[in-house]
Amino acid sequence: MNSSPVTKYLNQILDTVRDDDSGEVADYIEELAQADPDKLGIALTTVSGHTYTAGDCTTEFSIQSIAKPFVYALALRERGWDVVHRAVSIEPSGERYNSLSLDSENRPMNPMINAGAITVNQLINGDDSSVPERAEAIRQMLSDLAGRELRLNTELAYSELAGADRNLSLAYMLRSYGIIQDEARAAVLSYIMQCSVMVTTRDLALMASTLANGGIQPETGKRILDPEVCRLTMAVMSSCGMYDGAGHWIATVGIPAKSGVAGGLIGTLPGQLGIATFSPRLDRSGNSVRGIRAFQELSRQMGLHLMAPHRVGANAVRAIETVDDTTILSLQDHINFSATEQILYQISQHDFSASSLMLDVTMVMSIDKISRGLLQNTLLRMQNAGLAVSLYDPDNRLRGMMLDDQPIRQVDTEEHAEILKDFGSQ
Repeated sequence: MNSSPVTKYLNQILDTVRDDDSGEVADYIEELAQADPDKLGIALTTVSGHTYTAGDCTTEFSIQSIAKPFVYALALRERGWDVVHRAVSIEPSGERYNSLSLDSENRPMNPMINAGAITVNQLINGDDSSVPERAEAIRQMLSDLAGRELRLNTELAYSELAGADRNLSLAYMLRSYGIIQDEARAAVLSYIMQCSVMVTTRDLALMASTLANGGIQPETGKRILDPEVCRLTMAVMSSCGMYDGAGHWIATVGIPAKSGVAGGLIGTLPGQLGIATFSPRLDRSGNSVRGIRAFQELSRQMGLHLMAPHRVGANAVRAIETVDDTTILSLQDHINFSATEQILYQISQHDFSASSLMLDVTMVMSIDKISRGLLQNTLLRMQNAGLAVSLYDPDNRLRGMMLDDQPIRQVDTEEHAEILKDFGSQ
């Protein structure tokens, strides 16, 4: 996938944000303070299991707070909505992520702030679970989401524990209200261990896409979560995942998301894809500066905002048929990024042995700017490989499309009818 137009586009996104050196790495944890601030990666996984990466996507870093939505999902899977909701609410807090506050029913406001995450962590693997047993259950679930065995960095966990006074205060508060039962230090250590699982940007894209895919891991095909659990988790991410910047995020970017102080950032687009970025410099809210900018560009250019009134073409390729020395690629429906990715993937899997290719877009209702550019790039590559490319577009859906600074050859209605007659005679 690394030579695909999608990968080229992701590299362009990284180039757009690369020069932004604002923000600082997290300096209150020794290992995070030593992170290379110039690392930058992006990964995208579709629900059909196609992963595209660019930049530093194999660099390992700790998952930190990005574990919160996944552990919340695990708690819902193990204990059910009623038990989990009695322990933690789902309302935006309007306060800092480490605020010492509860709602009117003495519950943490939501599972994305630290008080809520500590509470949710205590629901995993049964009330009598030891810290190592609970940590292993979480690590295994995160591994299932990533499709590979992830490792727990215990050295990092104990380093974080040494400076965890604020989280210890939260744990004592939660114990005082009977919300958690474990001794405060054990509860905080268990929570910090879930934050210390090591991941890559590619891992996070696969994990996010599993939520987007209703709980089925797109590469392994393993069902990990129920669709209802995924829906609830993404709903909480959309309103609470970016802390006190969540309202601005959902209005401007419009993708359910979660950040982590190691520089990771994930987003899910239900039914379509999961996205992840990695860049260690953080803003004042603890979110990755270049990660946020990358998501803003992706949302704007690709039309990924959940509230945008864009239609999605679920089956954009109507047919790929070859007769004599011509292949006809017929497209249909509303074509956005997800539909285009499917088109490009099917093209990559097809044996174009004919010497000419005709693109038929008569059944296409609409096509967005990014999809148009990706399709144009692919047709140019096919032309450079020796195919004679032409276009049947009587309604000018792709008006002005150029290949190598030359207008693409247009097939008129008479020629198109003659080709179809030849197909019908086969």
